[in-house]
Formats: sequence, structure tokens, C-alpha cells
Amino acid sequence: MTQTSSKSTTGGVQSVERAFELLEVIARAGGEAALSELAADTPLPLPTIHRLLRTLVGVGYVRQLPNRRYSLGPRLIRLGEVANRQLGALASPVLKDLVTQLGESANIAVLDGDMVTYIAQVQSAHSMRMITEVGRRAMLHNSGVGKAVLSVLDDERVQRLVSQAGMPPKTANTITTLGKLFTDVEATRERGYAIDEEEQELGVRCIAVPVPGAPTPMAISVSGPVTRVDDKFTQSAVPVLLAAANELGVQLVAAAD
Repeated sequence: MTQTSSKSTTGGVQSVERAFELLEVIARAGGEAALSELAADTPLPLPTIHRLLRTLVGVGYVRQLPNRRYSLGPRLIRLGEVANRQLGALASPVLKDLVTQLGESANIAVLDGDMVTYIAQVQSAHSMRMITEVGRRAMLHNSGVGKAVLSVLDDERVQRLVSQAGMPPKTANTITTLGKLFTDVEATRERGYAIDEEEQELGVRCIAVPVPGAPTPMAISVSGPVTRVDDKFTQSAVPVLLAAANELGVQLVAAAD
């Protein structure tokens, strides 16, 4: 019989690392997963997965659903809210620079289950401007930040998350089929930025880019009325947005070290 060490190769506690690994797998699956999926997506033995899940369920970080699947638990909500506030504080100077340079409202949003959640905004000084409430959730298929996040996910995960959330139309411009969405996501990957062409709200256009190196998929954006956020604006805004996203990505990597 082989005895395993309770220490990980990184010098940490192995059981803690394994517990967080399970939480990450559940999160990647869209917030819930079956035991078979957890076993397939990790190298952990089934008895170990059972033991860790019992512990996580007991402390409220995981819950078991009536269909026997496992989902992220309610105690993670408070941790996520605090982490999002801290991340928003870190991003605020970057967003302020964006507003100074481009003159339109700037936002940052993170993947949250099968949607995105806005965690920070700096508003434009224009009297007519986009205002997004921090903490508001938006759908992946019809928002600039949502489509930017989708562009960094693999196609299987894109299909799973969007199918799970649905694709309700918000305006006549909203993409409502997976085929058209995949075409849009592929275009986003090729050009490096996503566009919300009045898909959430008529008269409003949003330009968004993913944040490289982020610990969880996230995107940064600028948005405003179509009369100002036109093709000429987009051409000048994209390099500024990409530079801001890279700067934020570097800060996030440094903060994690």
C-alpha cells in the first residue's frame, strides 16, 4: 500500500489544493457538475472526490442538488462579492484613463456562471452617457463584454454556457441562434475585440476586449450612443482598449504572485 503525502509539490497543503481544484471544475462547468464529470476532469481518485465534496457541502461552499449533481454553494457569494470589489478597485485607475482618453463610459465585467457581472464602471462626462450599475448581470450572447469573454473560451464551453442561459432577444439586432453567435465569436477572435451593435439597447454601441492573463475570464469595454461610438471612434478606441486590457492583465498577474 502506497502512502501519499499531505503536502503538495508546491509546499502547500494538498487537500486544500484539491478542494479548490474541484471548485474550479464546477465553475468551469457553468456552476454545477455531476460526480462523473468531476472524476473525468480531475486526476483525483473517486473516494478522494467524495470526501472533499462532503467537506465542502458541510461548510456551505458546495451544495448537492436534488438530481445528485453538485453546484457552487451560497457561502461563495460573499467571498465573490468581496473579491469583485477589490478587483474593481484595482481596475478603477485603468478605467479612469480610458474615459480620459476616449470620452465614453468604461466598464469591466467577469464571467459569473453562465452570464457576466459588471464589477466596476467609470462614467463619461457627457450628459448623454451609458450608466451600468455595478453588480448588474448581463447575458453572454448580446453584450460586448459577454462576447469578448466568449472569445477566450473553447467552443464546447461556449455552446454549453449559452445553451444553458438561453438567447432571448433584447432588440431586433440581438443574435438569437448558436450558428450566428459562433460566427460572431470567431470574428471577435480574429480581430481581437467584440462589438455590441445595439444588441442590448437600441441606440447604444459597445466595444470590448478580453483581459489577458486574468484569473477568471473578464473583459473591459467602452460604450456610448451610436452617434458618437461610430466606426471612426472604434478605429481609435481599439488600440487604447487593448493597451488598457494588457495593463490590467499585468497588474492582476502581479497581484496574484
